[in-house]
Amino acid sequence: MPHDLTVALCLVLVLEGLVLFAAPRHWQSMVRQALELKPRTLRACGAVAVAAGLAALQLMR
Repeated sequence: MPHDLTVALCLVLVLEGLVLFAAPRHWQSMVRQALELKPRTLRACGAVAVAAGLAALQLMR
């Protein structure tokens, strides 16, 4: 389990790095837009992302 978690975190870093490498201006624009959102909206988006990720993991296993 710890090995799988480490691999998953490494893949997240790779994907985040690819976004920053490939489209830094777009990333900056997204961050500016996120700063304008209410914390409650960001929290809801985070909850949806977590739920979608957990559902995807269940489907993959």
